[in-house]
Amino acid sequence: MAVASVSRSIVKKVLAVETPEGAGALVRRSIGSMTLRNLSPFLMLDHFQIAKGAGFPDHPHRGQATVTYMLEGTSRHEDSAGHKGTIETGGVQWMCAGKGIIHAEMPVHEEGFPDPKGMQLWIDLPKEHKMVDPSYQELGPNEIPSAYPEGPEGPVKIKVISGKSHGVESPVRHLGGCWYFHLSFSKKGTTVFQDIPEGWTAFIYIWKGSVIVGNDSLPAESFHTLVLSANQGETGVKMISGDDDTQFILVAGEPLNQTVFQYGPFVMTTREEIQKTLMDYQMAKNGFEKAHTWQSEIGKQ
Repeated sequence: MAVASVSRSIVKKVLAVETPEGAGALVRRSIGSMTLRNLSPFLMLDHFQIAKGAGFPDHPHRGQATVTYMLEGTSRHEDSAGHKGTIETGGVQWMCAGKGIIHAEMPVHEEGFPDPKGMQLWIDLPKEHKMVDPSYQELGPNEIPSAYPEGPEGPVKIKVISGKSHGVESPVRHLGGCWYFHLSFSKKGTTVFQDIPEGWTAFIYIWKGSVIVGNDSLPAESFHTLVLSANQGETGVKMISGDDDTQFILVAGEPLNQTVFQYGPFVMTTREEIQKTLMDYQMAKNGFEKAHTWQSEIGKQ
């Protein structure tokens, strides 16, 4: 027997207000702001726009995964382990910082092209994986599969950045369970149901148009993060586009039963682990061996 589709609903709605961040970037932060914390396993969600001459020069990480998805323009990255590359429009980089890395993320500005825009999501790592070696997975725009619930000519496209949707599965394999979808609707009033594992934390972030969730009658507008319910028996989420050309991400992950101690780019589970991380960084050891000697090439430009 087929399981009945039971939709989640919105339990919290947060407007992401544009604020300056880094060296000249504009960021709309929802998860990780004062209004939306403790959304395990998610630590931070930034919708960024980076002006010419701005970016995120050399900085360290430990204890989290960062997912960078480019909506417009391109961004280059480089790290202390010798890894470097470019994330193109529609491409994604999944970086597991593990025990420690220093890296730089700098946008590419080209004459006649818009400022680079994208999403960066921080995901907490399970306690037992916080001290693994750093790792990457990168997919160019043509390597991310898409699902078309109403066929390739239909009004909805789902880019399956990770996880599975309507019979399509992403090749991304990463620590911790997380599904990440980019939904594009060409027509108002189009309905899609996306399955989500029961009990997982899930949210939607809208940057174009609007969306009606579950049995709501009114749509949620652009630049809002919608936290979804996670009640027993809810099998996924029903979404109806409130406008033509509506775009948003839907992300879901298994919550971690652990405390979060965060100090800037370091995310551990106890105060003592943070103190040890600061000591490791100061003493340039346990993943931070190049903390005081390495400089990125892109950060100097």
